[in-house]
Amino acid sequence: MAPTTRPYYSSKGLSAVHYDLLTAADKKLSGDLEVYAGLASGPSQILELGAGTGRIALDLAGRGHSVLGLDIAPAMLDQAETKRKALDPETASRLRFKLGDMASLALGETFDLVLCTYFTLAHVPAGAAWKNTFRGVAKHLKPGGLAAFHLPVEERMREPPPPSDKPVFLHALEGGGHVALYILEHGYNPKLGRMDLVLDFVTRAAPGAVATHSHERLTYYLADPVPFAEAAGLQVAMAPIDINGVGAIHVFCKL
Repeated sequence: MAPTTRPYYSSKGLSAVHYDLLTAADKKLSGDLEVYAGLASGPSQILELGAGTGRIALDLAGRGHSVLGLDIAPAMLDQAETKRKALDPETASRLRFKLGDMASLALGETFDLVLCTYFTLAHVPAGAAWKNTFRGVAKHLKPGGLAAFHLPVEERMREPPPPSDKPVFLHALEGGGHVALYILEHGYNPKLGRMDLVLDFVTRAAPGAVATHSHERLTYYLADPVPFAEAAGLQVAMAPIDINGVGAIHVFCKL
């Protein structure tokens, strides 16, 4: 019987378990940390939407910023909180993680910089959810504050994936086992700006051991963020910042 296809980052899936391995090996992300750090002027109050396991939030807290990381996936935040507790007390005191939905922000505080990192906005349909997210971001920005949204590039969404029997990620484990990722299904609808993927995370603890599979569905939505930002009272602050030809960081300001 084929594994049940579950949502990406599900608590019962393997995407959250192996998220750090994937992002560490993902060359598409190279340089994003320096972009975000460069947007913060002096010690800043920063909100990260889609904080995941804390890759960016921990880095920014280590640079002296106060960071609140928000995510909708408990399985990701559990890992982030474990990392926070392992930090030195001073750095840990500047870092918080919170379960929440970016499309319904009500945090009761404002920030110098809001980051919506690693295609987080693209995980929700480009309609009411984008509208509500931009409104919430504008509400939580201080005057003069910046908001940055990392979105995929449409040309790369159109590209066909490798054959389904060829892993797009392979990582060796201690003991001779491995973690592999395969793309089983890929579809792109240009009219909707929507890409649908079914991924297979495969873990084999040791050579010859029975493999564990986790089929997970991942959907990306793409649209021009500028109209959503302007409708929320934000203005374009600079040209989009290219991230390795795969994504771009769009930066807006609140006057």
